[in-house]
Amino acid sequence: MSEPTIAELATRLEKVEHELAIQQDIHQIRRIQYTYGYFIDKSQYNEVVDLFAEDSEVWFLGGIYKGKKGVRRLYIERFQTQFTQGHNGPRYGWLLDHPQLQMVIDVAPDRKTAQVRGRSMMQAGLHETAEGNQRAWWEGGLYENEYVREDGVWKIKALRYYPFWHGTFADGWAKTPIDFLPNPKTFFPEDPLGPDAPVEPAPRLWPATDVVPFHYPHPVTGAPIIADNSRAREGFKD
Repeated sequence: MSEPTIAELATRLEKVEHELAIQQDIHQIRRIQYTYGYFIDKSQYNEVVDLFAEDSEVWFLGGIYKGKKGVRRLYIERFQTQFTQGHNGPRYGWLLDHPQLQMVIDVAPDRKTAQVRGRSMMQAGLHETAEGNQRAWWEGGLYENEYVREDGVWKIKALRYYPFWHGTFADGWAKTPIDFLPNPKTFFPEDPLGPDAPVEPAPRLWPATDVVPFHYPHPVTGAPIIADNSRAREGFKD
């Protein structure tokens, strides 16, 4: 076997360096997504907004908040006002844990964009000794997010959260009313804290069981992952 040429070695080295850079990108993206969860846990909404790119969007409960202004409207003007009375940080008795789980991260070959599929399972509520409406609930959902490298730094381009199920701590998810959390009917600016546009098709919560489309193919066969949602909404009446 002949020794590799200088050109062949250079090609191999270039490939290894590129693959290493992709792994470094994946590590940084995972760090940002996990940090998003930590910030949300403690209502650090100012810091959450800083994770997003200028031309970004958030999908939340059937509505799309567009651009950095829309992101700020959701996390600061809506969540910070509603959950922590305008305080950027936790308040006594408020629980809002958002573990970030099962991240599948794919970076584009040019390393300018990336896609992330993940999961969050939330425990939330207000202690009986805290000021406000005492309640406790469980929630779970999936992310199909996009990331972008902006000025050399990875940031969230699109956070698409699909909440699947919701249930009170006392009764659990088995007794959750259908469409317990309805999709928005009015939008910004008519609703000053509302989304800019609806998510289409409109999502449905548990007991609907839709599969959110995968951004990547089957990891063994390489074939597209085709979801049969034909029975995911049996019993629903539109």
